[in-house]
Amino acid sequence: MIRVAIPSQLIAYTAGATRVEADGATVGAVLDDLDRRFPGLKFRVVDEQDRIRRHMRVFVGQHEAKALAVPVRDGGEVLIFGALSGG
Repeated sequence: MIRVAIPSQLIAYTAGATRVEADGATVGAVLDDLDRRFPGLKFRVVDEQDRIRRHMRVFVGQHEAKALAVPVRDGGEVLIFGALSGG
């Protein structure tokens, strides 16, 4: 099982939960598992070309995942963040 931290802008999909668990050997598989349980969540993180959206950041442990193929070990942690912008 993978622990996943959900950012505040996505908790509407998880009924308010900021931490959930998912299965998967890669970031993409974890997001697929989350999307099965929380429909629409993956689309907010991943674009139509299966790339992590520019305004989202996904970390596996302390390392930023730039692609969905990044491996995730069982018992690991995935953190999803909405990037801040402004001027």
